[in-house]
Amino acid sequence: MIKIDGSYLEGGGQIVRTALALSVITGKSFTVTDIRKGRPTPGLKNQHLYAIEAAKELCSADVVGAELGANNLDFYPKRTQIKNLNIDIQTAGSITLLLQAVIFPCIFGDKLVTIKIKGGTDTKWSMPIDYLANVFIPHLRRYADIEIKVERRGYYPKGQGKVKLRIRPKFHLSDYKIFEDFYNDLKKAGKKINLTTPGNLIEIRGVSHCSKELIKANVADRQAKAARFFLRQLDVPIKIRTEYCDTLSIGSGITLWADFSKGDETDFNEDPIIFGADALGEKGKRSELIAQEAAKRLIRQINSKAPVDKYLADQILPLMALFPGSKIKACEITNHCKTNMYVIEKFLDVKFEVKDNVISSLST
Repeated sequence: MIKIDGSYLEGGGQIVRTALALSVITGKSFTVTDIRKGRPTPGLKNQHLYAIEAAKELCSADVVGAELGANNLDFYPKRTQIKNLNIDIQTAGSITLLLQAVIFPCIFGDKLVTIKIKGGTDTKWSMPIDYLANVFIPHLRRYADIEIKVERRGYYPKGQGKVKLRIRPKFHLSDYKIFEDFYNDLKKAGKKINLTTPGNLIEIRGVSHCSKELIKANVADRQAKAARFFLRQLDVPIKIRTEYCDTLSIGSGITLWADFSKGDETDFNEDPIIFGADALGEKGKRSELIAQEAAKRLIRQINSKAPVDKYLADQILPLMALFPGSKIKACEITNHCKTNMYVIEKFLDVKFEVKDNVISSLST
């Protein structure tokens, strides 16, 4: 039984989500205590319960403590059986955060799987759906063919956005009787991640979006125009599309990402170099200021000469652990990132080393 301190460093829900994903993959049981201890409202929130239920479906787990506000959770996985998921968070709970608990198991399933989720697509304290689709998922396509479709956006507080993913794995956990044999073959697969140099900036892309109620104020167009203005100093093509969406709640946001190449062209299937930045609209906040925030964050990342932004560094760690010998350079190593390392090292025979913002995963 793996014991995890839910208050370690950052002490957020990420600890539970990462533990769930790795428990399903490895078949190892875990107990986590003091969940979100330092938060204003400690314990499991509604969106965590849906993540637990989804992970439970993937491995027929026995679960103790999956209750609203619970401080402790015990999770006992059985035989992993990846299957289609249909999840309705029922609020603006983050779709992208919930996916952290299930997307890694699904990319190592035995067949094509479909995940349908209703919830929040663009919410505070989580990566927006456009970041997931255009920054994070390209890195996963080395290990699975993944299609993602945003069928409807969901802003706070009503949410009810709709996202659909289709995942066809390239590595099949079900081909092995025990996880250790699967893990040993992954180590030999030659799919290590190597992201330490930024390469050549090719172009900036992005999505500026808002609900249709804001169409008269031209919010999406103003965000896109302002972002182009602040990014013009980079002297590369800038392609930002605009969306006016049917949503249940009013909202807006912008996500930008930079595409790089190691040579003349970007290979989006082998070590893609993509990182991003975003900003979410707020009532009373000018569209131009929202765009400025996202653009300046992206420019700072580009100027850092690191090919991985601080959020991507956190998200990509499980893959680095499953394929030891991987190495990335991040613009910043956050407590969130260090917390994820702590959890991952509990489940896998791997040790993370950090030096000068370079993270390396080493077999133990």
